[in-house]
Amino acid sequence: MRPRTLDEVVGQNELRRPGTPLWRLCHPTEGERTPASVILFGPPGTGKTTLAHVIATEGQRRFIELSAISAGVKDVRRVMEQAQADRDLYGTQTVLFLDEIHRFTKAQQDSLLPGVEDGVVTLVAATTENPSFSVISPLLSRSLLLRLTSLSDDDLLALIDRAVVDERGLHAAVTIDDEARTAIVELASGDARRALTLLEAAAGQADADRAAAETDGEPPEEAEPPRITAAVVAVVADRALVRYDQNGDQHYDVVSAFIKSIRGSDVDAAVHYLARMIEGGEDPRFIARRLMISAAEDIGTADPQALSIAVAAAQTVAMVGMPEGRIPLSEATVYLASAPKSNAAYLAVDRAIADIRAGDAGEVPAHLRDAHYRGARALGHGIGYQYPHDEPSGVSAQQYLPDTLRGRRYYEPTGHGFDSTIGRRLDQVRRLLAGLTMQRTAKTPAAPVAEESGDPSAEKTADADRGPEKN
Repeated sequence: MRPRTLDEVVGQNELRRPGTPLWRLCHPTEGERTPASVILFGPPGTGKTTLAHVIATEGQRRFIELSAISAGVKDVRRVMEQAQADRDLYGTQTVLFLDEIHRFTKAQQDSLLPGVEDGVVTLVAATTENPSFSVISPLLSRSLLLRLTSLSDDDLLALIDRAVVDERGLHAAVTIDDEARTAIVELASGDARRALTLLEAAAGQADADRAAAETDGEPPEEAEPPRITAAVVAVVADRALVRYDQNGDQHYDVVSAFIKSIRGSDVDAAVHYLARMIEGGEDPRFIARRLMISAAEDIGTADPQALSIAVAAAQTVAMVGMPEGRIPLSEATVYLASAPKSNAAYLAVDRAIADIRAGDAGEVPAHLRDAHYRGARALGHGIGYQYPHDEPSGVSAQQYLPDTLRGRRYYEPTGHGFDSTIGRRLDQVRRLLAGLTMQRTAKTPAAPVAEESGDPSAEKTADADRGPEKN
């Protein structure tokens, strides 16, 4: 069922549009400059090998395939020599498809450069790992990088339906019901190769079931071919089908239960729902985003390390992909569910936003305003500001909130985890701030008046405020 033309390829619509570099590689025009080589980067089963075949077939080129797992420098040189001979003697261009290029060492990748540079071959390299980290810079700069994405559910359904009726596929020897089609799509998780493998295995199982029924004396319905059902797919997949619709109720219900289990500190339930999402084909990046939100919203300052762990899990998943990505996702889930909980930071910002929306903003106190520009001090900006690092306690007793909001509290730490430490510290600071010994208002004398009077302390304060670290 491998597509023979670019039009038969399913998915990657943005890359296949007329006029794109990939399209021009497949439809070369005499005298037109086309990209010499490409690197195809994407998950398994997204069409990297297929596109290499199509580039060779539609462009009337010779196709040679090497795998970086087994090939070496000698193999590359042999291909280059043959390609140059074909070009010089017969005018035949060669497409060299190199699978798993990230497994090539630097020296092995260096051996590709002369042939790519001279146009001896059109290199089509495939990798599931980020080429920025796995492909040498000289080769990257001489190649066009095309990023392939996992196939959508609609793409996979179209692929399955075509394979059922196409003469190169099952040629209508079986039928398939809607639940089975959906089950294959969910199990394939965007991988076309996996979808076709499951379909072929399910067709074989349906045939076997029909034969067994006939042996047991159960005559099949006349003229009806074997039928692939969801139960048949479950048998060949050797696993129970996870009922998980990525765009429907299961998606929202399961992720809701996942977050609420973390919030409720039930580690086992949280890991259970994580597994359901993974097995249901949920986008791991979505799971990682939910973990980061949970770390900030539900754990917050009770364990500030939680957010760092969630972010690290997200970065790890982005770099290593699945299935290995399930491990850092589980680590983050376990840590978050076990951590003490606090929504104090979440509530604090919402309370402050509510005040702003209600019009409770007030003027920034004059001593906190920017005093760097000319004329600012004449307006009273920065006059009387006390630099906290000059105070023995590290806290200067001055007003920070606008006059209309003096005494307002937004952040109220809980007694859980690190929140209790923050709470004790805040109690001391707030008592100090509440005991102001002097009131600063916008009527405080401007700096030029004090300087003209010869008061050296005013000059000192003005100089201190000019430094960026003290403004």
